[in-house]
Amino acid sequence: MRILITNDDGINAPGLSVLETIAAELAGPAGEVWTVAPAFEQSGVGHAISYNRPMSIAELAPRRFAAEGSPADCVLAGLYDVLTDGRPDLVLSGVNRGNNSAENALYSGTLGGAMEAALQGIPAIALSQFLGPACLGPGLDPFEAARVHGPALVRRIWENGIWDDGPYRVFYNVNFPPVPAAAVRGTRVAAQGYRSDSFFTVEPAVSPNGRRFLWIKGGPQHGATAPGTDAMVNLEGHISVTPMRADLTAHDVLADLEARLA
Repeated sequence: MRILITNDDGINAPGLSVLETIAAELAGPAGEVWTVAPAFEQSGVGHAISYNRPMSIAELAPRRFAAEGSPADCVLAGLYDVLTDGRPDLVLSGVNRGNNSAENALYSGTLGGAMEAALQGIPAIALSQFLGPACLGPGLDPFEAARVHGPALVRRIWENGIWDDGPYRVFYNVNFPPVPAAAVRGTRVAAQGYRSDSFFTVEPAVSPNGRRFLWIKGGPQHGATAPGTDAMVNLEGHISVTPMRADLTAHDVLADLEARLA
């Protein structure tokens, strides 16, 4: 089995090493794990591609490359420059440091990498680790839940998930809860939730030379979402698995809108 992995936290991020372990276990001794990840952190870039500028790419070690681009760029580089002798069977993106549940999914470069793979016709899974007091602090491994439960879960999704071949293929968004591995209560298939109080805002700041800047500021991450949705089941101690598509059409209003505009 051949697996391509990427992330949005950068080539040196600790979550990427967790993903490398997950991928290696799934690929097996006879398989291949190829890494093409951003040279620098690309959090929050979503599904952006470097359409108006070239990007450098460097081989750091066998089957390990860093590209100065977004996660979607890295997937494209992997498919069309690095793996020229054959496409991967699966693309994994992550493990992100922080949740990509609820509205975070819309900004996530981690999901952007998985989405690009799906658009290229390749099965893809994005993985993220929700953070909180129970998994942060001295002596704690913030990625423990993903590290312990990730290999078996990714294998279950690979072997039993729905992998369609339509124009907008299904890909999966996995979020591990903000608890130690032993406290994980299981896995829930969950819809994307919505946190009503965690909008991004801006915070002004003045630099020492008097210039005015704006910092993008995120909202609270531990607010409740609807029962059974991703962030809620994460906060209840479950791993969430959310099937997604890149199709942004609001299918539920198509017929009503057509009638209104007739």
